[in-house]
Amino acid sequence: MDVRRRGKSEATSREPTVFEFLRPPRQPAPLSSADAPELNHPIMVCAFEGWNDAGEAASFAASHLHETWRALPFAEIDSDEFFDFTEVRPESIITEDGRRRIVWPSTSFSVAKGHAGAPDVVIVRGPEPQLRWQSYIAALIELALFLKIERVVTLGAYLGEVTHGKPVPVSASTTDADLSSLYKLEASLYEGPTGIVGVLATAFGEVGIPTLAVWASVPCYSLPVSPKAALALVEVATRFVGREVDCAALEAEAVEYEERMDELVADDDNIAAYVARIEEMEDFVPADLSAEGLAEEIERYLRENRRS
Repeated sequence: MDVRRRGKSEATSREPTVFEFLRPPRQPAPLSSADAPELNHPIMVCAFEGWNDAGEAASFAASHLHETWRALPFAEIDSDEFFDFTEVRPESIITEDGRRRIVWPSTSFSVAKGHAGAPDVVIVRGPEPQLRWQSYIAALIELALFLKIERVVTLGAYLGEVTHGKPVPVSASTTDADLSSLYKLEASLYEGPTGIVGVLATAFGEVGIPTLAVWASVPCYSLPVSPKAALALVEVATRFVGREVDCAALEAEAVEYEERMDELVADDDNIAAYVARIEEMEDFVPADLSAEGLAEEIERYLRENRRS
């Protein structure tokens, strides 16, 4: 697939008939243009398990959006081409009728339809691929161009020297001039190894689709799953998307997570000493803006923009 730079007019007019690596859910035949949904001002939200997903916060956040918005799957990427199954194993499950079925790792695409003028949201979830990244990126770009995606929000999480009791530090960046002006954001200055969300953000920009990257920081000593960081990502991402979501269940899980983290620190003197050192540093070194603070800033700039 050719994903060379394209202008915005070309990006919205292309109509491929077959997507080489894309399939309808659980179907062997390639996805066709007839299988793709018709969307209203669509926005894409992407999250991947693995390197970009400390505390499973990004994938947890995307799954919460998928479930709460009752998104419907419409496509997936053929896993044989992009995954090393010795690294990401298929799972064996027993279905309700007693049959055994193998569930292969895959990238799923689902659509959450908006109401009362709210944008439709395409949610992309799956493990970070191990193989053929350029072809994988091409498949996502091809679909995004065909669906006329107007904006992409990528979610990520990393381990940092932060404490679990304080608001989750969240950062957001963009290379798009219009989004930068609207939200008062800057481009990320990071240089070094990157994950699939970093490659995707660059690729979307090259074909004229503006992209926002949202990252949450998870404590280095965290439990394997951090609903608190997932909640922070959801709070910020939904404001970039322009849709509300019910977070009551996720908020309850975040409270439970913080309580379990308190117990973990209380039961381990080494972790307690480490946390105390981080708290001392936090008193002198400003942390990234919290999710609540960043969300408030986004809402303020949106209000100002609507008035102007």
